[in-house]
Amino acid sequence: MFYIQTWNNELGIANVEPITDNRKVVSLYQIQSRVTMTIVQCYTNKGVLLLVFFLSFVTALAQENPSAALLPTAKIDSLYREDQFYIGVTYNLLKNAPIGFSNDKFSTGFSAGFLRDMPINKNRNLAIAPGLGLTFNNYSQNIGITTANGIPVYTVLTDPASYSNNKFSQLFVDVPLEFRWRGSTFENHNFFRIHGGVKLSYLLYDRSVLRSGAGDSVIINNPDFNKLVYGAYLAAGYGGANLYIYYGLNPIFKTAQTANAAVDIKSLNIGLIFYIL
Repeated sequence: MFYIQTWNNELGIANVEPITDNRKVVSLYQIQSRVTMTIVQCYTNKGVLLLVFFLSFVTALAQENPSAALLPTAKIDSLYREDQFYIGVTYNLLKNAPIGFSNDKFSTGFSAGFLRDMPINKNRNLAIAPGLGLTFNNYSQNIGITTANGIPVYTVLTDPASYSNNKFSQLFVDVPLEFRWRGSTFENHNFFRIHGGVKLSYLLYDRSVLRSGAGDSVIINNPDFNKLVYGAYLAAGYGGANLYIYYGLNPIFKTAQTANAAVDIKSLNIGLIFYIL
């Protein structure tokens, strides 16, 4: 049952009467629904207007202050460095050799060690790097080393058929010091690099072998070898593998001499060096 309230002006009181006509009930329900929808629509329109106003305000602030926009920034790691282990393999040559000398076979060298990176600028792409390592060099050539009364004797072997093997090998402890340029960041380890420096090497062990028809001659720790050798080197490349060249600045031998001339040979090593982070 639905009721309707009316006001009696003559008596000054409110009258409450039941509604018996169903059409009036439907009409009143429709009026109430429309009023409710109108109220909701008004609140909705106000919310949309407020949202539009807020977005317009934020956009205007962003245009006036571009620095407020979120832009990607490069991170800088203040402790970023390129400390590296290295492994090298080289093809070994001898330069400044006496007349008749020949590098008659393929000679190889191997090196390994560690370099401590010390950046010297804000971007940390320039650095110096001291290190410590080992190098083993093998030289196959035609200067035969024998002994006479315990003294080494040096002879240029001009006839390849007279011997089957002639070489000397050396093991060094190395102290390199290099200047570095690189295109790396702390997030990227594939980059171009150029490393140049000097290397001081101390001879730990050496062995000379001559196998010929006259017999075998093996000499260990020949006193004529320079105990301390030094040279300059350059490494350049991209990523882990780099071209490498080393040139000795002082002779391998200090007092060696053939029948005709002093043996002032110097080392030239060309190959690849691999830097491992």
